[in-house]
Amino acid sequence: MTSINRSIEANEAYIKERFQQCSDVVFRSFALKDETLLFIVYLDGMVRLQTVEENVLKPLIFIGLPQGLDRMQSLVETFRRKWLPLTNIRTDESLEDLVNHILQGGLAILVDGEDSALIAQIQDFETRSIQEPRKESTMRGSKEGFVENIRTNTSLLRRRIVHPDLKMESYKIGTYTQTEVVLAYMKGIADEKVLSEVREKLSKIALDGVIDSAYIEEWLENNSFSIFSQIQNTERPDIVTASLLEGKVTLLTDGTPFALLLPVTFWSGLQSADDYFERFVFVMLTRMVRYLMTFISFAFPALYVALSTFHPEMIPSYLMVGIATARENSPFPTVIEVFIMMVIFDGLQEAGVHLPNQLGPIVSIIGALVIGQAAVEAGIISTPIIIVISLTGVAAYTIPRYSASLPFRLIRYFLTFISGFLGFVGFAYGLIFLLIHLVMLESFGTPYLSPIAPFDGKRIRDLFIRYPFWIKNGRNKKRGQR
Repeated sequence: MTSINRSIEANEAYIKERFQQCSDVVFRSFALKDETLLFIVYLDGMVRLQTVEENVLKPLIFIGLPQGLDRMQSLVETFRRKWLPLTNIRTDESLEDLVNHILQGGLAILVDGEDSALIAQIQDFETRSIQEPRKESTMRGSKEGFVENIRTNTSLLRRRIVHPDLKMESYKIGTYTQTEVVLAYMKGIADEKVLSEVREKLSKIALDGVIDSAYIEEWLENNSFSIFSQIQNTERPDIVTASLLEGKVTLLTDGTPFALLLPVTFWSGLQSADDYFERFVFVMLTRMVRYLMTFISFAFPALYVALSTFHPEMIPSYLMVGIATARENSPFPTVIEVFIMMVIFDGLQEAGVHLPNQLGPIVSIIGALVIGQAAVEAGIISTPIIIVISLTGVAAYTIPRYSASLPFRLIRYFLTFISGFLGFVGFAYGLIFLLIHLVMLESFGTPYLSPIAPFDGKRIRDLFIRYPFWIKNGRNKKRGQR
């Protein structure tokens, strides 16, 4: 580690070499009235220029350093008490630390003859304003969402939890990005074992850069090869606040509006924030419908293939006659038809997501109408297949969180494939394999299927039926459920 030299020329040469070919770095060298040499460095666009000019340059040039005291000590005290009384100020004795603080938006001031430098934290850069989360919108509740600035995000939590037991530990992750990651939890409520495990895993992350919270998500998961995420992501401060009060742990990452919540369960992705904002009587109905639609979203195509191909006797005769008549001119087996339509549907969905907002819905509608209608009229796809895939797609959209719906898309293909070979036997094998995997899966010590397996009578009442808040006494009774 290179220490700051008393010679300002040596320090200036080192810093300019490190920032060679960096056009956004500003270097200012000047002498005060007593001929004291000063060297100032900052990043253009990351500091408040008005503060630099009015509170740094003008006082130094017109007033100079106080006389009769050690110069650096006097400069620090002058800044703290007169020029920058409300700014976080610190001193550095290492050139490497000084360079890092400059890159983070700090203003560096070096004085000739001193072996330490002054860093003024006067960052000011453009950030996105607080807006409603687009992917987690609610009918009722807060319309605030996290943004890319981590300090704005931490303030959103502090405004909601006005208590010193809300702890926030900071970590720097990424060799080149030095991204700040904040571990937030409620002291006395959060599980200490979970906290210890998270701290240990955060300290072992070795990445060149962290661009999004997804970069560290895979490092933290117990089983990164599972298609089911063991960490929940959200843009909503109210969900994070409720989760913290339930004993969960939150990770906020600078540069992304998505916070990570852990531990989670399988049911976390199937519950919406509106479940806790609407009247409990209606929530019971919507949850039942949502769970049914979730099952349809991954099982309906496989069930149709198994019934129509291997077990037609289980379908009412008049309905089976209609299906057989519709498929009379189809050139493909049922399972191939289903696969073709599922691929087309997923392709249209991806096109709608990645195209501009003005074109996405248009392409999806045109693709569904033109391709579907043309395929049926041409006799390539039968009409019942269109109905099956359409209902499957609508059912998938009832899942509140997009990331929670992704595993069911893969399961849909797996179950359809195995049902196309073995019928109901294959469908049963697929469900058994899925249940075994879910039972064995854990999220930071919490069983993924809890409170169903293992059974917990106290927590299960918030799984299917959302009881009134005045019945829920004590904390952690719905832990892992939101």
